[in-house]
Amino acid sequence: MEKMHCAVVDIANERLDVAAAIEFVSDPGFGGIAMFVGRVRDMNHGRRVAGVSYDLFDVLAVNIFNDIASDTLREFDGKLKIFVTHAKGRLGIGDLAVVVAVGSPHRDEAFRACRMVIEKVKHQAPIWKQEHYEDGNSEWSEGCSLCEVHDHAQHAGEHASGH
Repeated sequence: MEKMHCAVVDIANERLDVAAAIEFVSDPGFGGIAMFVGRVRDMNHGRRVAGVSYDLFDVLAVNIFNDIASDTLREFDGKLKIFVTHAKGRLGIGDLAVVVAVGSPHRDEAFRACRMVIEKVKHQAPIWKQEHYEDGNSEWSEGCSLCEVHDHAQHAGEHASGH
């Protein structure tokens, strides 16, 4: 039984497939499926976003996805099936950027493993994101961990100033 499916999807040729993710992680012995679907949103840091471009070094990204999935399988004694796909190319608002699904015997394992996988993908995978704004400008976004530090510092400042 195949336990992992990890891929980069060039959206010029195909789209991410939520149904394929569910089908892959389904098993007669599994009572739980948890899924994370990441979509392109229309605002980031107060700026109106028109779309994003994702660039990945496919082979390296898939190897890291496989490492993340393998580590997660070990963490849960192999009693999971894991599906990870990430889009590559130019995406519009609402387009799917990432799909992570986990099937397991019980819901708690499915939720915990799915969260573990998406967090590691966001922090470890070599994925570069360029945001395109409605005003015509674009910029490469900060890494995930830098964004969280920035958001935390910004919110702490807002609370300190009474906003």
